[in-house]
Order: sequence, then C-alpha cells, then structure tokens
Amino acid sequence: MPSYTVNVKWGKECFKNVEVNTDEEPILFKAQLFTLTGVQPERQKVLCKGINLKDEEWNMPIKSGATLLLLGTQEAVPLEPVEKPKFVEDMNESELATALELPSGLVNLGNTCYMNATLQCLRSVRELRDALKDYKEELSGPATGASSLEFPQAITLSMKSLFEEMERSDTITPVLFLQRLHVAFPNFAQTGENGSYRQQDANECWSEVLKMLQQKLPAQKSTNEQSLKHSSFIDQWFGGTFDVEMKCTEAENEPTSKSKENFLQLSCFISTEVKYMHSGLRLRLKEQLTKLSSTLGRDAVYSKSSLISRLPAYLTVQFVRFQYKGKEGINAKVLKDIKFPVEFDAFELCTPALQEKLAPVREKFQALQNAEVERALKGKNKSKAELEKEKPKTVAQPYCFEDDLGSNNSGYYTLQAVLTHQGRSSSSGHYVSWVRQKDDHWIKFDDDHVSPVDQESILKLSGGGDWHCAYVLVYGPKILELPIESGAEPAESEATSDKMTVDE
Repeated sequence: MPSYTVNVKWGKECFKNVEVNTDEEPILFKAQLFTLTGVQPERQKVLCKGINLKDEEWNMPIKSGATLLLLGTQEAVPLEPVEKPKFVEDMNESELATALELPSGLVNLGNTCYMNATLQCLRSVRELRDALKDYKEELSGPATGASSLEFPQAITLSMKSLFEEMERSDTITPVLFLQRLHVAFPNFAQTGENGSYRQQDANECWSEVLKMLQQKLPAQKSTNEQSLKHSSFIDQWFGGTFDVEMKCTEAENEPTSKSKENFLQLSCFISTEVKYMHSGLRLRLKEQLTKLSSTLGRDAVYSKSSLISRLPAYLTVQFVRFQYKGKEGINAKVLKDIKFPVEFDAFELCTPALQEKLAPVREKFQALQNAEVERALKGKNKSKAELEKEKPKTVAQPYCFEDDLGSNNSGYYTLQAVLTHQGRSSSSGHYVSWVRQKDDHWIKFDDDHVSPVDQESILKLSGGGDWHCAYVLVYGPKILELPIESGAEPAESEATSDKMTVDE
C-alpha cells in the first residue's frame, strides 16, 4: 500500500502534511502523533468518516489530503518535588542512619568506647533486651535516689533504661550508665594527667557487667512451667558447664578427681601454632598445672582435661590477646592473625553424653542440607528466580532442649557480634562493635558513628596488623528451618527464631 500525507486536527491545533505509511502498523502512526501532541497512544482516538482507527490494522479509508480527527488529552506533567531527592553517597552519617533505619549509636564520653562496644554487643541478644524490659524496679530502702540502690540493681536499672531509650532515639549519651559503672567499679573511673578518663579493657567491662546482671535478672520459666535449673538469666542464656578431670602425672596410683566448672565465656589461647579459633579453644581444654599432691605430699604436675557438658544458647569467645609486660607496666597486644568462622560447630568440644543429646537435631540439619543439595541438582537448568520460587515454606524449630531453656540443642552457632580492638595495648587504642543485622548484613558501631558493612568486612577482623582485631565474639544459636510440608511444628517456647540481632 502507498504512503500518504494527511492533516490531523487536534482541538484548536491542526498538523498538516503528516506522513502515513500504511505498510506499517497503525500503532506506529499513533506514535508519530504522540511526538506531535504529547497524547499517549493508549489515550488516542483517531477518527476518519466516523471510523475509529485500530492499533493493529488500517480499518479506515486513507488518501492524501484527508483530514483526521484526534481526540485525547495529555497526562498531567508531574510537579517538581518540593524536596529534591538525595543520593546515598551525598548523605552525611546522620541522614544515612535515618534513611537506612540504622540502630542507635552511643556518644563517647572520653575513652568510653570500651563500654559502648560492650553494650552494643550485649544488646544484640534479643532475650536479654526482653529480660531487661520485664525487670521490675525494686528499691532497697525508702529513698528513691540512685544512692539507695545496690550496685547490681543500679547497673541493671540503668541498662534497662538505656536500651529502652536506644529504641526511640538515633544517638544516645549514656551518662547515667557510665556514672553507675564508675560508682560500682572505681577502677573504670581512673583519669590521666590531663583529667580525661583512661582507656579500659572491654572484656573486663563485659565480665563485670554480666556479674551485675547475674545477681538481679531472674531465670526465665519455659512455657511448660518446668522447675528452674538456673539461678539467673545470665547463667541460663550465657552460661555453660565443663566436666573436669584432674590427673597427677607423677603419681599413677592417685585417683583421678572429677568436678564441674561453670563458665560465661570460652578463652581462645594464642600461640605460635594457633592459626584458627577452634585450635585455640582446644588448648583451653587440655592444660598442665602444678598443685599440692595429697599422695606425694608435695607440689606435683597435674593434667587437667575439660569438656563441655552444657552449651548455652549464646556462646561468648574471648581471644586472649593481651599479655602483661612488667617492665613497661602494660598489657601488650598479640596481633597474630587468628581466623574465626561465621558458622561454628562446638560438637568436638563436648562430652560424649552431650554429643549424644545433640545428635537428633544435628541429624535434622544434615537431612535438610542433603535435601537442599538434591533440590539444587534437580534444578540446575533453572534460573535462580525459579529455584527461589520453588523453595518450600519453612517454620523455625526450638533451639533449646525442652528441659533446659537457654541451652543450645545442636552445637551449631552463627556469629552474631564481634567486639574489636585497634591499638597496641588494652589501656590504649580504640574499641568498636560489629553486629549482624540480618543475613549477611552487618552494622558497625564506632561509638555514635553507625554504618552498614558486609560480611566480608567482618572476616577481615581476624588480626595480623594494626587494623581492628577480634577480641570478643558472640555466637548465637543456628536456627533449624524445616519445611512445613514435612509436618514440622512451629516453636512454641520463648526460644524461637523470630529474633533479630539489631532493632527489629
């Protein structure tokens, strides 16, 4: 069919000599009209002798010089926004925190980064936040001032208040908590020659704060109202137990002594041979020490063997990075690179009896992993989106033993928070906390400077130089997610996986 030139009348305007190529689909002609009038093709009605032009065929007579009538209006032009958009790279830290809904930072009150980093890591434990919310104020006397409070109560109440305030504000100045920390532990209030606070050891602060909470936060009851096994919340959720055997290496006939020891954190010893956290932990389980032998009547060498008989839901690991040097009078730092895992398995550190108890849930983890591999093999020719769509819906399973709320029933852990130190001694340098927000997304808490980081940045905290070195790690329970189709029941106890490590 030939080409034509036509006139197009649109309202008060008339466009002359508009080319029409009837070898092409009418929709292309409507696209021409869009460039002339700004009327979108889907809003156009093109008429000739009462016939409405279709999009897919020329259903009207066309000849040169004909006049076509165009009906239709333009879409309203969007107004320029009152507030122009701002790109992430152009935002300052305050604007970035608001845009990304980052958690609250803590202002440094003069070498108080050790305290800030400790608080941020502890706050990553949802159950601890909930326990503090439920804690009721109990005054020790008729007076209501801070002076009437015992040290454990003062620390617990101020931590409760601080965590609640951190849910409402972007940046907090933790004056009250620092004051009460100084009253309870005067060594943290030491000042230097210029009158500013001296830097303190974050792990020492960690231990002292837990001891305070240990005295005031009561253990939680499980939903089945079983009798409590623990005297405090801290023992319940952070505390583990060693089965210890002591054997005199110089007196074979001396009976082996057996005992139990409680712990709130594991120590990873660092030596020239240690390259990985796991091997540093094993050094703690096999030790030699000297003590008085009742058989020999003198000091003798004993071998001490320890195995874990109770795993807490939240496992704390401290890297023994500081060694006291008498001449310099400082705790010098060991900068050695010690690799730590994101997924940690404590099975080999446990007693045979505990390993047997852990086996059922571990088997479910293994079966789930095998099913995932099989599903991936079957869908190797499918796209990632298709595989994700076919992924079965799952429900979280309890991570505590039924008769021991606050325990770990699999031995599997996921890294949840890291407290790091940058510097050459515990009494100098700078402390920072790094907390998992969700999946592989982490938050860096450098006092009141809060920023998102990826998991690759976390793995670079293993040491080996002047960059931040991991000092205290917090591992949370790895959550078993079973397909609903398998008949899995949702967790009914408080120990469910709807926990977030940062603000939910």
